[in-house]
Amino acid sequence: MTEELTELHEHAEHAREHPDLAPITLTMAVLAVLVATVSLLGHRTHTEEIILKNEEVLLQNKVTDQWAYYQAKNIRRHNDELFADLTTVIAAKNAEGAAKLQEKYRTEADRYKDEQKELDAKARELENEGTLTRHEGDLTRRKADRFDLSEVFLEVALVITSITLLSGKRIFWRLGLLIGTAGVFVAASVWIVR
Repeated sequence: MTEELTELHEHAEHAREHPDLAPITLTMAVLAVLVATVSLLGHRTHTEEIILKNEEVLLQNKVTDQWAYYQAKNIRRHNDELFADLTTVIAAKNAEGAAKLQEKYRTEADRYKDEQKELDAKARELENEGTLTRHEGDLTRRKADRFDLSEVFLEVALVITSITLLSGKRIFWRLGLLIGTAGVFVAASVWIVR
């Protein structure tokens, strides 16, 4: 950035000698400010994108953990149901003890079934939250891409405008203005991205 400022200072010195070049140097100064602004906005948007990606990864880990916990409860429930069923088919010396054991396993299986409903709801809620985070991340990425494209337009416009000082031909200034305007419109389009 200091190189650009030094270059602009040199062009300003040159413009003092040639007052007809003042609009061109002013245009270059405005383009340099726009490049810096769009660059800053792009960097901030990319940082936000990285943060959202990290949040998405953490949320996905929570979803995976929740489903693993659900599956563990499912395995325990099936084991308890199996033991309860076994107590009905195995001849027991103590029928009353077998009935108590069967009731214990049935109760545990029912408890796990209820806990699974809660775990299922929580996992689905986290998945929905992840979908929203993913959508927000995609939106942020599209905005960052627009800022990047805008920065390219504005930098090209600055270079083309500076050719006017070297060549003395105003066509380069007009072309720089046109490309710079396109860069401003691309940057402004960030606020309509959905």
